[in-house]
Amino acid sequence: MSTPARPELTGGRRIGVLVQHGFTGNPVSMRPWAEDLAARGYAVEMPLLPGHGTRWQDLNKVTWADWVATVEGALDKLSSENDAVVAVGLSMGGALCLRLAADHGEDLAGIVVVNPAVDTLRKDVKLLPLLKHVLPGMPGIANDIKKPGADEHGYPTTPLRAAASMFAGYADLRRDLPRIAVPVLFFRSAEDHVVDIASSRALHAGLSSTDFEERVLEDSYHVATLDHDAPRILAESAEFIERVTAQQQG
Repeated sequence: MSTPARPELTGGRRIGVLVQHGFTGNPVSMRPWAEDLAARGYAVEMPLLPGHGTRWQDLNKVTWADWVATVEGALDKLSSENDAVVAVGLSMGGALCLRLAADHGEDLAGIVVVNPAVDTLRKDVKLLPLLKHVLPGMPGIANDIKKPGADEHGYPTTPLRAAASMFAGYADLRRDLPRIAVPVLFFRSAEDHVVDIASSRALHAGLSSTDFEERVLEDSYHVATLDHDAPRILAESAEFIERVTAQQQG
């Protein structure tokens, strides 16, 4: 999804928003959010990450670096065409937004992350560098959604080579969290069966941003963008985007 800015709806300024889905997912999980942002007049770029939206086996052919390059390309496009840019993301998409904030903070007015993955309490993750040579995949993580009938249409299998690359990327990101000084709005589901409390702890301990707020979602699981709290995410993120882009003006 790629839509142009409508400055007549945003006080005459062109505001861009990068919208990023997560690991083994696709833009379905973010489409309602992206469409809401576009309706508010924001330019929206919602890239499909390499290896996603086809077959799960394709994910084992790409790496964290490929996903970072994709979001960097989307950020470059938005930055060149707009007066201010915000990045929003779910799960690994949130981690990619944090990566952008660490490396290209000067190009971002702020970021919004929903259940971002940057760390885990799971001990078996340490076995991924070995397991990836033995098993192509494990049971998937898609559709951790409390709302009945919601479906993100994610892969049914977690590809282990891709997962190993992702967790290596998270380790690098954790070391660079102190480089993030842009405003951050962080939504966290109280009950999440994919991303555990280690990620929240890492953000609180590592971020340098003085404009950082965590808001707990009480009625959603991991894919909160399609869950009961989605309307709250849309409304509160819109308020955040309006505030931080106004602050960046001039």
